[in-house]
Amino acid sequence: MRSGDPGASERCPIQTARSRREGDTVTRPRILVVGAGFAGVECVRRLERKLAVDEADVTLVTPFAYQLYLPLLPQVASGVLTPQSIAVSLRRSRRYRTRILPGGAIGVDLKAKVCVVRTITDQLVNEPYDYIVLAPGSVTRTFDIPGLTDHAYGMKTLAEAAYIRDHVIAQLDLADASDDPAERASRLQFVVVGGGYAGTETAACLQRLTHAAVKRYPRIDPSLIKWHLIDIAPKLMPELGDKLGSSAQEILRKRGIDISLGVSIAKAGPEEVTFTDGRVVPTRTLIWTAGVVASPLIATLGAETVRGRLAVNAEMTLPGSDGVFALGDAAAVPDEIKGGEGAVCPPTAQHAMRQGRHVADNVIAALRGGPMYPYAHRDLGLVVDLGGRDAVSKPLGIELRGVPAQAVARGYHWSALRTNVAKTRVMTNWVLNALAGDDFVRTGFQARKEAKLKDFEFTDAYLSPEQVRARVEGSGRVD
Repeated sequence: MRSGDPGASERCPIQTARSRREGDTVTRPRILVVGAGFAGVECVRRLERKLAVDEADVTLVTPFAYQLYLPLLPQVASGVLTPQSIAVSLRRSRRYRTRILPGGAIGVDLKAKVCVVRTITDQLVNEPYDYIVLAPGSVTRTFDIPGLTDHAYGMKTLAEAAYIRDHVIAQLDLADASDDPAERASRLQFVVVGGGYAGTETAACLQRLTHAAVKRYPRIDPSLIKWHLIDIAPKLMPELGDKLGSSAQEILRKRGIDISLGVSIAKAGPEEVTFTDGRVVPTRTLIWTAGVVASPLIATLGAETVRGRLAVNAEMTLPGSDGVFALGDAAAVPDEIKGGEGAVCPPTAQHAMRQGRHVADNVIAALRGGPMYPYAHRDLGLVVDLGGRDAVSKPLGIELRGVPAQAVARGYHWSALRTNVAKTRVMTNWVLNALAGDDFVRTGFQARKEAKLKDFEFTDAYLSPEQVRARVEGSGRVD
């Protein structure tokens, strides 16, 4: 493998120092990791394994002390899995010594080497660092569509998945109790926007939920329940290829899901949604999964971006900034396997996990004055779990459908879970759901004021680069 930037360790004396002196106190280098997704957690665990206890201090910034296994969120929404089963505790590691700062990073001053954190108690904290690993992930991509953020639900967080389950079951409860045909029509139609993996799996899993639940509602005509899956793209999950993509569409259509391609949302209201082709669908449930964008944290750096993702080199360092690493959904990491100008790694879990381990090695190399190496990984394939025995998968380029595809999909997800406890919980949930089904119980998450897409991701909490600089300069925390 070729060396990344052999002169990097010579430019910054901090990178070769094992310790720093502040006044009369010798302190260890400070490594700050932002984000507890696949990338951030894999990085922290690697650092804990490879660094000596007295070699550096590691801090992880995250609102929750767990890693969310995001690909299984649709199964939480449909009740196949419990929320706890895919929230993997960060405090189970035998080598656990990372300091967890409970909050979200809302700004970074690269010059001062300070990260501004809003804690879960809404306090602002300036966290200094010597090395920073930016893995804040992504947020739901939205557009300037009238009513979208006020009336749509997302599928990006554990809270959203649990909330949507309650909401969907509530629609069945309310429709069953209503004698108003118009109200029943709006409560029994569901719209999912986004024909990627998240949207397709969400529509598939939730349709199975309502199909099974309606048997417990004798006053509801099953034919009134309609699911719509729409996407502006001409194909469903184009990464799968034409054959598997067509197979997935056929499976969903046989279940009664109406698929509309080349269509999006023109406007959204509390009781109806207008499609761009002019159709008006009465609905109280609009689930928006039309892609993601890098965390707004990236915009606070004032650095170069590629389609919103931080532009880094193959070693996952930020050019011109010492001690700054970025990876995962928030970084445009060059794809060394595909090659070609502008080729970047897709924002998938398999890349994020491997980038996390690789960037940890590069941080350690920078800390010890050694060479850093470029990241390269060949995709292992794609899996799409459509619930029950339905799935399509493409492991190592081999196209699979039905039960074999489902075995590969669930086998991949199960093996990717980080702890044996999580694996046991997920497997137990799968077996129990297959044998006993669902009781369709609402937990009360939406007992009070309704919460929509804008209420879960807090995208308005971030600072501008100017606000970050003013905050840091005014606090006296500039090193």
